[in-house]
Amino acid sequence: MDAPAASEDQAAGCHPLFRDVPSSVEFNKLRKRLLRQVREAIENFAMVRPGDRWLVALSGGKDSYGLLAVLLDLKWRGLLPVDLIACNLDQGQANFPKHILPEFLDRYGIPHRIEYRDTYSIVTDKIAEGATYCSLCSRLRRGHLYRVAREEGCSSLVLGHHREDILETFFMNLFHGGRLSAMPPKLLNDEGDVMVLRPLAFCAEADLARFADAMRFPIIPCDLCGSQDGLQRNAMKAMIDDIERKMPGRKETMIRALANVRPSHLLDRSLFDFAALTR
Repeated sequence: MDAPAASEDQAAGCHPLFRDVPSSVEFNKLRKRLLRQVREAIENFAMVRPGDRWLVALSGGKDSYGLLAVLLDLKWRGLLPVDLIACNLDQGQANFPKHILPEFLDRYGIPHRIEYRDTYSIVTDKIAEGATYCSLCSRLRRGHLYRVAREEGCSSLVLGHHREDILETFFMNLFHGGRLSAMPPKLLNDEGDVMVLRPLAFCAEADLARFADAMRFPIIPCDLCGSQDGLQRNAMKAMIDDIERKMPGRKETMIRALANVRPSHLLDRSLFDFAALTR
């Protein structure tokens, strides 16, 4: 059940989370930009059905904190007619500070659920030392989040993947998978009962980092993928960042290109009937 808002927050016209944010012009521009970009993704990909309930995955990283904050901001402004519940999946990592997220969520009256499942031991047992944990870790985590979404009566699982995550996935699939695909902003799970949403699809990682710093989120580092060097994704990130340094604005161009596909100019016969193309 949603906690009642404090009277001072009602008077200030903000969610309690934004009570002590910077008053600078720079921060206000950043906040408005993130709000606009998330609204654009929500509207472009028809994410909202009024009255739905969303499970917002909260890892403790900058991206998921930013996602939760922007969604709460939109809901407070009357622009997001859904119920929100934050969920952290405690995966059993050694030295994981279990108190940080519950204290943060309680402090601001944010409805939440903390779910403990020791996927850490499974991943470290199944994956050889030095190999990439991400794939198995992601599958296990997603399965538990789907279950929690069902138990909480949520129609959608909302994830904090941003613009760079989508571009990195595209190039990983291009270079290593031999296919043109990325992370869709909206996806129905295999069971057909939970929608996966990525409202940060148009948001820049650098903006989310600046936002997290300004909001003073208590960031929790990941002891799995965050501790491994040489991942394919890191190589894609470095390549994309290098392109952006040499040609500023290319990231924005590339993310827009993923929404401007011309099947007749590719080689996929299942998308375009080349045999029927005659003079």
